[in-house]
Amino acid sequence: MAGQMGQPVLILPEGAFRSTGRDAMKANISAAKFVGEVVRTTLGPKGMDKMLVDDLGDITITNDGATIVDNMKVEHPAAKMMVEIAKTQDKEAGDGTTTVVVLASSLLDQSEKLLNNGIHPTVIIRGYTMAAAQAQKILEKIARKVTLDDKEILEKIAVTAMTGKGSEAAKTELKNLCVTAVTSVAVKENGKIKVNQDDIQIVKKIGKSMAESELIEGVIIEKETLNIEMPKTIKNAKIALLDAALEVKKTETDAKISIKDPSQMQKFLEQEENALKNMVDIVKKSGAKVLFCQKGIDDVAQYYLAKDEILAVRRVKKSDMEKLSKATDAKIVSSIKDLSSDDLGSAGVIEQVKIAGDELVLVKECKNPKAVALLLRGGTEHVVDELERAVKDAVGGVASALETGKYVVGAGALETELSLQLENYAKTVGGREQLAISAFAEALEIIPKTLAESAGLDAIDTIVSLKEKHAKGNDGIDFGVDVMNKKIANMYEQNVVEPLRIKTQAISSATEAVEMILRIDDVVASAKKSMPPMP
Repeated sequence: MAGQMGQPVLILPEGAFRSTGRDAMKANISAAKFVGEVVRTTLGPKGMDKMLVDDLGDITITNDGATIVDNMKVEHPAAKMMVEIAKTQDKEAGDGTTTVVVLASSLLDQSEKLLNNGIHPTVIIRGYTMAAAQAQKILEKIARKVTLDDKEILEKIAVTAMTGKGSEAAKTELKNLCVTAVTSVAVKENGKIKVNQDDIQIVKKIGKSMAESELIEGVIIEKETLNIEMPKTIKNAKIALLDAALEVKKTETDAKISIKDPSQMQKFLEQEENALKNMVDIVKKSGAKVLFCQKGIDDVAQYYLAKDEILAVRRVKKSDMEKLSKATDAKIVSSIKDLSSDDLGSAGVIEQVKIAGDELVLVKECKNPKAVALLLRGGTEHVVDELERAVKDAVGGVASALETGKYVVGAGALETELSLQLENYAKTVGGREQLAISAFAEALEIIPKTLAESAGLDAIDTIVSLKEKHAKGNDGIDFGVDVMNKKIANMYEQNVVEPLRIKTQAISSATEAVEMILRIDDVVASAKKSMPPMP
């Protein structure tokens, strides 16, 4: 920048970069669209996989949108926004990460066309806001209800979430596990169902097949018992949970004991041993046959616990202690002196097992547990990793459906219906906002288009056929892309259903991200600091 005397005036530091107006907007749109283009081909059951190699050379092969964007080391701020909306989608709805990124990318593509036609960004933003609000109203109208008793519908939602993620071979077994897990931990609060997904523990171990995965009505502790003399299996177990160490307390001050006689040393050691034995006696007196301790257990205490045939596990994670409390109905006690029979929980069976070379303690057959565990099995590390992602999506989907109490038909049927109804809505709106609403409607078609392409169908012919069906009203509202049979079909009859929240969250998140990107007309990027030379 030049001053009055022709001398340059430095405002920004050397090496800083500034982009303004349409140039800044187009750069942001291009960067954000790139993320959408990467994940778009993974959409649907016939979606392609992506191979991700990190800077250490570790390889991840997946078609899970959340995993892909999480492992993409994007630098551009606009691209980072796309990563953030995917993470929000995964956190809030449990699934639909690919959908939200692809939809946002499609909206940006339509925005670019409108900008090139001279439509101002604020007009586009206003039109998109109106379209998103109308879309939410339409969604609420066409959604169907689901409750805890609708196990069949919930299983269909679980299967839809898992389809295309490498778990089809065991979907019959897995859908039942996922639905049972979610319904076990679901609680009713003020007439609404709440599901804390943290209460569903997922543990993966290599070995056996996916179909041999199992639901543990309790908790899996990835630790082993302390002493080989301790029992390995206990039935009808009474369980104590202790958040205190079974050790002799050391003084905080540096106290010194003067011993003049060897017998005094022996008495001192005996006193310490008696203190530990008294602690174990309290556990025994309470009636507990199993002890889970969040802190340490002294070797002497271990000996007495084994002698009294009490199974003990030390240094259990706090999160596992909380799960144990919910599963067994035991209270977590902070002081050994306070432990009594009233604090104990119960489980049908507790056993130590060795799976895939790891020692585990299984707390099983709990009555009405409010925390459960899914033990996932698979032939290779890649298989169990992908299975874990599929199960997490299924659990998230079922939980979302129960919490909102509604579900919709998938496979592009919903997006086609929304597109058609928004086109009609656009005709009722005056001004240039009408163009933005129509663009929003067209952007929604990216979902059925992508599904058609992944199935090897002609995208344009598929969209035309779908719109023709949906134009007939309620008779065609459930028609979507049947990628398995390469045709359009009634997808409700094909059992392809999804939670309403996945769609509502995807539309709101995608719209907000696009509006934020369209508002930016100036980008000032500081120069990256170079690392100082090594001494």
